[in-house]
Amino acid sequence: MTDRSGVPRPRLRLRESERGSRVGYGRPPRQHQFRAGQSGNPRGRPRGAKNESTILREIMARKIKNRSNDRVRSISVLEGILLRIADDALKGNVKSAAFLLNRFGSMVSGELERPDLSEDDREVLEHYARRLRGRPDGDDQ
Repeated sequence: MTDRSGVPRPRLRLRESERGSRVGYGRPPRQHQFRAGQSGNPRGRPRGAKNESTILREIMARKIKNRSNDRVRSISVLEGILLRIADDALKGNVKSAAFLLNRFGSMVSGELERPDLSEDDREVLEHYARRLRGRPDGDDQ
């Protein structure tokens, strides 16, 4: 083998122990591989560690105080943000109005994802709806 200048390069000699094993990207030498049953991350992810989605969901659900018409109400951060955007839209902010109208249009047309209810949740809601209508449990007519 030669390099670009045409000068022969010395060949690397493999040790006896390395001749049979291939070494390269994703294939470390045997002596540097993890032993069977040994983890590369022994402590692992700590219990109760939250991902970004969970943290964001908790932040948006957090309750804050909102004062309107001399009345203090406890609302979620998400509701507060939407109220603020609605106020901006009413003051003439076209971007805020477009955002709200697009969001509302998507929600009304069913494009926004709604969490699927489990079978148990559906049964509970149906039972509650029957009670509101004044019908006994088994009578759906």
